[in-house]
Amino acid sequence: MYELIQVSPHDYYVDCPAKIGLCRLNEQDVCLIDSGSDKDAGRKVMKIITENGWRLTAIYNTHSHADHIGGNKYLYEQTGCAIYAPGIEQAFTRHPILEPALLYGGCPPSELRHKFLLAQESPAQPLCEAVLPAGFSLIPLPGHSFDMVGLRTPDDTVYLADCLSSRETLDKYGIGYVHDVGAYLQTLETVKDLRAKLFIPSHAAPTEDITALAQYNIDKTNEIAARILTLCAQPIGFELLLSRLFEGYGLTMTMQQHALVGSAVRSYLTYLKESGRVTAFFESNLLLWQAKA
Repeated sequence: MYELIQVSPHDYYVDCPAKIGLCRLNEQDVCLIDSGSDKDAGRKVMKIITENGWRLTAIYNTHSHADHIGGNKYLYEQTGCAIYAPGIEQAFTRHPILEPALLYGGCPPSELRHKFLLAQESPAQPLCEAVLPAGFSLIPLPGHSFDMVGLRTPDDTVYLADCLSSRETLDKYGIGYVHDVGAYLQTLETVKDLRAKLFIPSHAAPTEDITALAQYNIDKTNEIAARILTLCAQPIGFELLLSRLFEGYGLTMTMQQHALVGSAVRSYLTYLKESGRVTAFFESNLLLWQAKA
């Protein structure tokens, strides 16, 4: 864990739960693509950088989830490096309390205020093409998060952030977090057609061909939507729907899982409603969902 793996003349990744990209810009300077889950991750990455005699100049955050920005503060305090995040992800990186608040839908309880959902604040600036090193480009990847991006390097390595998961993860957990299902499916269709020398997803093995894995993620996303649609055959409230999904996928309810999976399920309901497949109505002051005939 936290082994530095070289994949091209200038590109590397740190093998950890959410892979951290490292790109050598010249003999001395390097940049990171994401920073890991917490201060400890930042410390381990800093050790790698120091041992190689490199200097960290910038962190390019693909999105603002805690396992991708958790090392920002430590690395910034150690090096003074620049930190960038795209679109609304910048606000979440500067004010990470927004993440558990979004998931919970209100002021988050203490069970959601931990390093897995609540990173430390860091002074992110807007991430755009103009602030990238020469030869780098951004790839919009919305859906999993508001304005998530991937990065393509001059060596034609593509860092794909969280736009897809491994087969093992999908088969084990059933429902992954997604903010906008429609945008997520469009992103997966785009990714399916991408070509590069190497793709590095944050939560799947590096691969030279991403097509099959992207299609598997598309199929799993559609499968979840279909299962929710089936459960809405009769009018059903959200909590009962969520409970039946947990039972169906063999999941265990906790405050964190209720927030993460619950938020994703709400996004699926929005997707199904906006595409005309379910309707929402109130009965006895309860919000109920029902599939359209």
